[in-house]
Amino acid sequence: MKDPNKRLMINQQSRKNRKYFGQMLFFLFIGVFAIIICRFSYISIGKKVQNVNLSASAQKLYTDNTTLKAKRGTIYDDNGQAIAEDTSVYSLYAVLDTSQKSTNGKKLYVTDKAKAAKVLAKYLPMSEKKARQYLSPKGKPFQVEFGAAGQNISLTTKNKIESYHLTGLDFVQQEARLYPNGVFASHIIGQADATNTREGTKLVGTMGIEKAFNSELTGKNGKKKVSQDSYGYQLANTKQDYKPAKDGDNVYTTLDTRLQTLLESEMSSVYKQVHPKSMNAVLMNAQTGAILAASQRPTFDAQTKDGLNSIWRDTLVEDAYEPGSTMKIFTMASSIDSGNYNGNATYQSGKYKIGNQTVPDWNTNGWGTISYNKGFALSSNVAMAHLEQQMGAKKWKEYIDRFKFLKSTNIGLPNETAGSIVFKRPIEQADTAFGQGIQVSAMQMMQALSAIGNNGTMLKPYLVSKVTNSDGKTVKQYGKQVVGHPVSAKTAKEVRKHMEDVVYKSYGIGSDFKMSGYKVAAKTGTAQVSNGASGYLTGDNSYLYSVAAMVPADHPKYIMYITMKQPTLGDKSATKLTSSIMKPVMERALSEDAASTATADQVATVKMPNVTGLSSAKAEDKLKKLNVKVTTLGSGKVITSQHPATGTSLYKNQRILLQTSGQVTMPNIKGWSKGDVLNLADMVGLKVKVSGDGFVQKQSLSAGQSLTKNETLVVTLK
Repeated sequence: MKDPNKRLMINQQSRKNRKYFGQMLFFLFIGVFAIIICRFSYISIGKKVQNVNLSASAQKLYTDNTTLKAKRGTIYDDNGQAIAEDTSVYSLYAVLDTSQKSTNGKKLYVTDKAKAAKVLAKYLPMSEKKARQYLSPKGKPFQVEFGAAGQNISLTTKNKIESYHLTGLDFVQQEARLYPNGVFASHIIGQADATNTREGTKLVGTMGIEKAFNSELTGKNGKKKVSQDSYGYQLANTKQDYKPAKDGDNVYTTLDTRLQTLLESEMSSVYKQVHPKSMNAVLMNAQTGAILAASQRPTFDAQTKDGLNSIWRDTLVEDAYEPGSTMKIFTMASSIDSGNYNGNATYQSGKYKIGNQTVPDWNTNGWGTISYNKGFALSSNVAMAHLEQQMGAKKWKEYIDRFKFLKSTNIGLPNETAGSIVFKRPIEQADTAFGQGIQVSAMQMMQALSAIGNNGTMLKPYLVSKVTNSDGKTVKQYGKQVVGHPVSAKTAKEVRKHMEDVVYKSYGIGSDFKMSGYKVAAKTGTAQVSNGASGYLTGDNSYLYSVAAMVPADHPKYIMYITMKQPTLGDKSATKLTSSIMKPVMERALSEDAASTATADQVATVKMPNVTGLSSAKAEDKLKKLNVKVTTLGSGKVITSQHPATGTSLYKNQRILLQTSGQVTMPNIKGWSKGDVLNLADMVGLKVKVSGDGFVQKQSLSAGQSLTKNETLVVTLK
């Protein structure tokens, strides 16, 4: 450009433009800075961004909130052994994504599927082939689980799997309930399952005592809240907000583990033989009402839950049924107590017509003209129908109410039935006298039987003796509770005499229930099973068989009641099968009772010492000074276990069992009592089959023979 003036003007305009642009940048910077200052001021004063409280968020970021988990209470047997307690189980998963590696390059996925499958098949309930299928799925999932086989894994099993150091196999810890005895009054003890709640996962009772006492067993979680710096250390001049967890209360049942275990074994034996639709058995202390053992079939393994889906009901309290001839105990008692009974009077057995309906005896031809006393021993329906007619329906119904049938016993378990009755027409009223047309529960029968066994005083059955808090202090106490006096003591004693006739008279039908050394009062029952409409099932396998027994008859200590519904008997006898349950359980109960109540001249001056850890020679010398018999099992030199337990009162000539390590051989048990044989079987893991009463005369396993666990020992008593 040659014109100097024009060049000057351009230069001046450029300077102005630069000046304006600089001013604009300056004011823009000032504006942005002002906005930032305002924003920070707003945040500083209001302490919120997008409705988020920054102060609270910062405090939360540097505050450690920890929930302190409360332990669910433990359920114990009568001797303080845990039968339901908290534990941890684990679920297994396998990482398959090959991109998963640690910061130092370590592979975090399954690298050796063949070895992993082999290990899992060894310790989990799945085949190696199935484990391979889980580890080689279609597609490319990040991880896989192993179904039911990979759930509820114990700590022991987890440690065994982890000992192989397999990459990619990981475990998640879960709360769980441990039922160490497996099949053990399973419906009564019940179940507690992990359930999601607002407070997280916790165990909640879903059946049995676990459900009935859920509020007592459930603890309250605690918390720990502490302010800390970015390194995790508590800030100076701050305090912890700490509330300790309160563990749940503990529930003590009346169940005796030794009696319960034996009952479960005997029930399983009969159940496998004749496959009844259902079975119930209850053993009760006649003088207190405490339930010492109770079981049902079908049942389930409380630990594995195997069999649970087949029957959820606790049939001991939830099922009502027609009891049949065991109801005659109460008909007889009512007739005597009301002043209507004349046992020597006679009637024509076989059939009895009421209106247009006929009451038949189980022997429809009858036994001719017989006395009412004999009719009871023969379980005559006709005799009972006559007694009901003599009393009158109103008086008979009054006694049904006195025995508290048709009312729940309120034993404390969920869904207890009250039963029912059909009692309008004369034939219906007569039917109830021999156990048809009236429906009862097993616990109602136990309660009513207590009045006969306890000289007219009726006791409420109970399963829980006390509840204690986590410090061991008793917060609730349960015990003997009188609920009525339906009949006099004189009547109750007379009824037991008639029940003895059932067992000991030549014409009685309960001779299978005789026990060596004890008088037994018993009444058997055979009831038709309703078809659910207006009649009864027909056929050889359409009956409910039962027995009610009291021992000793003159002053009962124990009452036992057993029912067996629709078994496939074949050539087997219902009375022999039920007696095979009743007698061994009753004998063990009486044996334990004898040990605890022995007279002063029988009891040693000391209790059973602890001899575990001693040499067998020293242990035997120490015990023989106490006037007891000692049998040592095993080839080892050091005592590893003993029976009875330390602290047990000893009586003269009691048999003591000691076990050492090494191979166990069969001792010569000739002359042993049945109780001693059962104790031996418990200690070394034998299965026992017993025939006869008295003391051992024959044994199937020879003395000196090496024993293996679960081997069967057959003994004959005389």
